[in-house]
This record gives sequence, C-alpha cells and structure tokens, in this order.
Amino acid sequence: MKKRIVIIGGGPGGYVAAIRAAQMGASVTLVEQRRTGGTCLNVGCMPTKVFLHAAELYRSMQEEASVNGIFAEDIRFDWSKVLARKTEVVNHLVEGVEGLLQANGVEQISGRARLTGPRAVDVEGRSLTADSVIVATGSAPAIPPVPGLDDEGIMTSDQALSLPQLPQSLLILGGGVIGVELASIFATFGVAVTVVEMLPEILPNVDAEIAGLLRSDLTERGVKFYTGAKVKSVARSSSGYEMEVDSLPERLFAEKILVAAGRRPCASGLGLEEVGAEVVRGRLVVNPLMETRVKGVYGIGDCTGGIMLAHVASREGEVAVENIMAPEGCKVRMDYKTVPSAIYTKPAVASVGLSEADALRQGHRVRVGRFPLAGNGKSVITGDASGMAKIVADERYGEILGVHLIGGPATDMIAEAGLALRLEATLDEVLTTIHAHPTVSEAVAEAAMAALGRAIHFPPSN
Repeated sequence: MKKRIVIIGGGPGGYVAAIRAAQMGASVTLVEQRRTGGTCLNVGCMPTKVFLHAAELYRSMQEEASVNGIFAEDIRFDWSKVLARKTEVVNHLVEGVEGLLQANGVEQISGRARLTGPRAVDVEGRSLTADSVIVATGSAPAIPPVPGLDDEGIMTSDQALSLPQLPQSLLILGGGVIGVELASIFATFGVAVTVVEMLPEILPNVDAEIAGLLRSDLTERGVKFYTGAKVKSVARSSSGYEMEVDSLPERLFAEKILVAAGRRPCASGLGLEEVGAEVVRGRLVVNPLMETRVKGVYGIGDCTGGIMLAHVASREGEVAVENIMAPEGCKVRMDYKTVPSAIYTKPAVASVGLSEADALRQGHRVRVGRFPLAGNGKSVITGDASGMAKIVADERYGEILGVHLIGGPATDMIAEAGLALRLEATLDEVLTTIHAHPTVSEAVAEAAMAALGRAIHFPPSN
C-alpha cells in the first residue's frame, strides 16, 4: 500500500518534498494557504532577481557600454515596466511549479491547514489523514519592537517588491542580506539609500574582509551606512519619515522606511503543540533527520528557525521524504557544513564553509589565499574586476575550510567551492583541477595557488 504524505506549505521546501515523495511512490497532498512557491517565488528570491537584472542592465548601459564601443542615447528606465516584468516572471515560475506538481500526480489543495492529530489535518473543514505530515510553513518578516514601526506606511521586503513608484529616499533598517540586496538595487535606480544596522558591521555572518569590501563598494555608489546604531523610534514627518538613532546626534529623514531586520519562523497556530510537537517562539523544533518529537510529524525550511535559505529548505524536504520512505537503518541526516550563501548585490557575494575568523576560533592553523579579479582576464574583459576570491584552508593538510567570493558571477561560482568542501578537497586538488580559460572561475584555482605562494597571475608578496 502506498504511504500517504500530507505537506503543509508549498514553498521551496514543501513543493520539492512533494515531488520527491511522489517520485518515491507516495500518495501526496500539498496544502498551500496562499500561492504555490512560497516567499521565494512570490515575494523573495525571484522577484528581487528580476529587479537586480533590470538594475544591472541599466547600470551597464550607463557605465560600461561606451567603453566597449556601444553608444545609446536617452538611457532611462520605466519602473512600471520593471514591475510588469517581475509579475510576468513570477507567474511563469509559479505556473511551472504547479505544472510539475500536477505532472507528478501531487494533489494540490488551497486553504489553511491545521493538525488535529499526529496523522490528521484539517483544511478549512476538509479532513485529511496521512501516514506522515511535513510542516513547511515558512517565515515572515520580523518587526523589531521599535516605537512607530507599526505605522501602516512602513514597508517590509514584501511591500518593497510591489512599490507603484520609487521613492526619492529610503531608510533601510537592517544591514543583513535582505537589507543590502535591496539597498544595492534601489541605489542603482537612483534612490538615495541609507542603511542603519545595530551590529558593528553589515553582514555579520559573512567573512569580515569580504563584507568590508562590499560596504566600500556600495558606499562609492552612494549608499550611506550607519553601523553600531540602534533605532530608538520612527515617526512621520513632513517629507515622509524620521528616524531617531541612539548613536547619532541628528535624526535621519527619508520618504520611505523599509524594515529588513530578518525573518521569524511561522509554526504557531497550526495545532503542533496540541499534538505534542515542540514549538519555541514560533519555531518548530526538529532533529537532523527533520523529525519532530511526534512520530510521523516532520518540519522543514524556515519554520524550523534554522538557516533560512530556499536551497536549504529544498534539501531538508528531500531529507524528510527520504527518511519517511526509507527502511529502518537507512536514515539520512541533514548536513549544514557545506551550505552556500549567495548575496545578490553589485558586486555579488558568495561563500561556503568557515570564515577566516571562524576557522581561527575553532582552533585551526590556517593558510589563506587571496586572488584579486583584477588579475583575471575574463573579469577585465567584462569590466567587473574589483572583487576577489579568498580561500581559507587548514595549514597542516591543506584541506579547504571555506571559500569566499566577491565580484563577477560569484553566486554562480560558489557551487564548485561547495563540492570541494563536501569532498574534503585540498588546496592542491583544487589548483591542479584544470579550469577553462578565460573564465572567472580561474580565480578560485589562483586563490588556492596563492595560499601556497604559487599564484601565476599576481605578483608575489614580499
């Protein structure tokens, strides 16, 4: 008899789990309250990349086209058409996912789900039973307890992606990934952007050297940063909004305020506590097998409060399904050591593994290799040569501990580094892997060479 699996939430965790479960022979029902694809497809990863692509086309035509002998007059953008393109792409991707679910025989139900038992789910009056339930209900923007932030005109990233028109100025509360991505995009479109971050530096989870380079680049492009700055209050003003910051003598003013202070898991109100699952401050507690403490109930993605990335949710979905379908003794554990992160700014940033500081804190004696993209032929050709590749390796054996990239197609290059870490590759194994020429990926091999004092296309250090 087929195993029956009910999945609550149709984002990158839920829909991938549904397709994988169907592939493995299960009877699958996927319940989604809003729209298939979750935050990522509808108000997150994908819409922001449409904006990023449009912003990069605009910037490239302004700054790089003439250098390459291409001339155009009256370079401008139409924000309404940028929004229309975003909607077109999002609809196309959502329809594609729904088509894949249908092709795999997954039953799709629209509505709000609630567990009424360990193997029972109610969807607005419709009762479902299952051998296993996977909860994949995602996250929502977190709003800090700052006086005035409850004003209806203050935006989260959700609303920022549907602005009918661009503001002249924008205050962004939060210098994490979401904050700097949106700062980069809006600044390219001519918005005066100011980022206020409570911590000493932006991007606290990124290698400090790389984060510093990004901050410098964005500053050159007009983005203002205030770090180590705690917001005391916000209020409406004659020009839009004003923000009081404890470390600044004067208030900050902008037409709009965007809160990008992280996200909070959404696992409350689903009946999980009533059936015995542990939920702590909205976070569904799971083990590395993606199991809750209730047999047959699993949790994946942002709702578990772990690493809130779409690709992590997708892999967690696969792990949960494979553990449901696998015989005893053949369980799969989630491995978070080689999760890549990608930040879609200009320049782009990507990393995997340990930062230099983390490696030292963990007691490693490290070897660090740096290779600037200024020494990479493809980067010079494309005019995107301001970044670098950085490799952190164990000094004794040369095992690669972390790779950090800024500039060029960093977000597309990080997969090679992730594979290297997963296979416990050494510096020698990376540098002796022949990289196609000319490609930006050669910078990774050159960084490995630099760690051993062997970089070819960069002068030796004294």
